[in-house]
Amino acid sequence: MTVFFNHEGVVHREYTPPGQTITKDYYIEVLRRLRDAVRRKRQQLWASGDRHLHHDNPPAHSSALVQTFLVKHRITQVCQPPYSPDLAPCNFWLFSKLKLPLKGRRFQTANEIKENATRQLVVILKKNF
Repeated sequence: MTVFFNHEGVVHREYTPPGQTITKDYYIEVLRRLRDAVRRKRQQLWASGDRHLHHDNPPAHSSALVQTFLVKHRITQVCQPPYSPDLAPCNFWLFSKLKLPLKGRRFQTANEIKENATRQLVVILKKNF
């Protein structure tokens, strides 16, 4: 699951298709969809040009292709220091809150999991902002 949000809530979310490897080319497509979502859903943010992206450091995110895309589209990258507990990514606060309401529940299909996770995500983000 990839989630992009700001203080107003979820801007864009998507699930990686089964079997899809996260490559720099795939991640560029995700960033394009994010850019289009910001343009549609956060018009004031888009107009201001004040866009920051915080993501972690896997090779697909730190590739020259991705870095060039971010510079070209004037997206400031909030750098993630490697192995730093000082800058907590979603792994430390969001995903644990997402897992708790779903704990112990059984789902029949992947779509059921996605629907329930997305519903919980919206609730969590509204409470935290």
